[in-house]
Amino acid sequence: MSNTTLTLPPSLDLPPHLSAQKYFLVCTLTVAAWDTLVLSPRTWKLFKTNEWPVLKILFHFMRVFMPIEFTIVAVAFFDTKWSQATCQHFFLFEPICTAILLAATSAVHLIRMNAIYDQARPVLFGMGALYAVQIVVTAICCGFYRSVPLDVGQGCIAGPKHNWVGIYWLAPTLLYTASFALALRRSLVSLKLKPLSPWKLMLRDGLNLYGAIWGVNMINMLFWFIMKPTGIEDPIKTIVTSMAAVLTTSMTLRIILNVRGSLKSGGVFTGGTASSGHSSSRTTHVISTRSGQHSSQAAHTYNLEDMRSTKPGPEWNEPDTENKVIAIDGSQIDPNGVRITVDREVGYDQYQHAK
Repeated sequence: MSNTTLTLPPSLDLPPHLSAQKYFLVCTLTVAAWDTLVLSPRTWKLFKTNEWPVLKILFHFMRVFMPIEFTIVAVAFFDTKWSQATCQHFFLFEPICTAILLAATSAVHLIRMNAIYDQARPVLFGMGALYAVQIVVTAICCGFYRSVPLDVGQGCIAGPKHNWVGIYWLAPTLLYTASFALALRRSLVSLKLKPLSPWKLMLRDGLNLYGAIWGVNMINMLFWFIMKPTGIEDPIKTIVTSMAAVLTTSMTLRIILNVRGSLKSGGVFTGGTASSGHSSSRTTHVISTRSGQHSSQAAHTYNLEDMRSTKPGPEWNEPDTENKVIAIDGSQIDPNGVRITVDREVGYDQYQHAK
């Protein structure tokens, strides 16, 4: 019997790091496809609203741009017929398109932080400065990418020429860190007005979304600045970049969908704001019944917070009816009907009174 050696083609004989990157890209495409499918109903609902504020425009741009970009990147990476000559004309596609995508997601964070802090200038200038640095840094770093020299059939990948090119991802990571810190701080301050459990606070203000964006970008930083490649053909530094871009976009889309009320001017902060000199306002609804000439008041008193629906806040462009009081003329109610009285406490200091 003769011993024969089976030789695999380069498209199947992959080094460990390149094989890991292909697996990561498959996961990335799965997340992108799942995100596109799951968010389709809410995307259509948002599309039908009348207003077109900046957040709505950015939402629909990212919804279309992200899956198209990474579908094209996947074709170049998995197509065994791509030559290195073809890759030399294509490899800048992913860095440039990802820079555009990151600019869109970071713009959402800038607008949102400015909104929940009521257009506070320190927040606007701080986030604006980080955003400007990101745009400049990512644009410059695109000129320092190269085509990773892979064998024919192993695909086309863009990699950095130098280790410092990692600031391409460091700049947006700093912005997402600031965004997460500001969102967390705003939520903790709101606890002074209305105490909530950590779980409810996280879901109400979307802290899980900001935290997920920060986490995936920090993991990407570890690969860029800690992992050491075995050679110029080793793509270890860019293994997580596609996943980081897709997850950042996916979570940012949900930040927009988490905004209560209109998206105009970035929406409002769900936790409300504090008002000095005013007492807490509570509204109770007392239900009473009448029978013939006699009336008796039922012993059921409902707090307004108990009567609120558990569904999410008002949809985009729909008026917020949560705090409105509907007056009912008692003369139009049947004697045997139900009478609803509304008692409200108001701040004593808000009216002029004798000293």
